[in-house]
Amino acid sequence: MKKPASLRKHLTGAVPELKREPDKLQVFIDSGKIVSAGTKSLSFEYRFTLHLLLTDYQGSADAIMVPILAWLKIHQPELALNANEREKAFRFEVDILNHETCDIAIDLDLTERVAVTQTTGAGGRVRLQAEHVAEPLPAPAYGTPGFDLYDGDDKLAEWTVAPEIK
Repeated sequence: MKKPASLRKHLTGAVPELKREPDKLQVFIDSGKIVSAGTKSLSFEYRFTLHLLLTDYQGSADAIMVPILAWLKIHQPELALNANEREKAFRFEVDILNHETCDIAIDLDLTERVAVTQTTGAGGRVRLQAEHVAEPLPAPAYGTPGFDLYDGDDKLAEWTVAPEIK
């Protein structure tokens, strides 16, 4: 699966506190399952809940939530486009630890499609190739190369749009 690493890279690059201390962000996968279409192909889809845990976080919640929403618009666009998904696929809880820090737990219901193709390899053996299929590109408004998120004059986060998961 590539989306968990992609989102982690996005957040640790966008949020100054996570850029300084990337170990404050922990990433887990819960409730994973494989869904196959039952056709001749071995293509399938990962379906899972991505659990993000930010520990001892001191910044604004907006500095986390807005970059996640921007990432989702590219890598899981149906969460914004489908009203049923939009209502339940992005959840969070916050534990306020003291006057300065909190722990933030975020759950995202994600999917990742994998196309498995077959060719004939050396010696007549079947060669299978698995490719993680990118989501359709978002609306042109999010084709802008970079974003800066502000609260008044305070810069909360910055990121560059990365349409491909590598």
